[in-house]
Amino acid sequence: QVQLVESGGGMVQAGGSLRLSCAASGTIFSINAMAWFRQAPGKERELVAQVTNDSTKYVDSVKGRFSISRDNAKKMVDLQMNSLKPEDTAVYYCYAEIQPSRGVAAEYWGQGTQVTVSS
Repeated sequence: QVQLVESGGGMVQAGGSLRLSCAASGTIFSINAMAWFRQAPGKERELVAQVTNDSTKYVDSVKGRFSISRDNAKKMVDLQMNSLKPEDTAVYYCYAEIQPSRGVAAEYWGQGTQVTVSS
């Protein structure tokens, strides 16, 4: 079984930094993409940052402040969040598109980790 386990998150004052980490475990043949989503109260889940084998992309609101990085050997993805703002407050979810074996890839989600930024 494939699992995504997140760590990091917590509470920080505006302007501060946090780092989220996510590790994939289980039977994994390949990982096509890894990403971080977030969902604030009363809002839809949105893509924050994504990294594939050859590209990265960010939602406009975090460009220049957040950085996503991936370690293929460790099957991990990190999200470094700097200059945090109160509007970054949300539950952050790790996402990965994984092929458990040769065949069709599937989507996997972490359990979510709370990030709270106080003003």
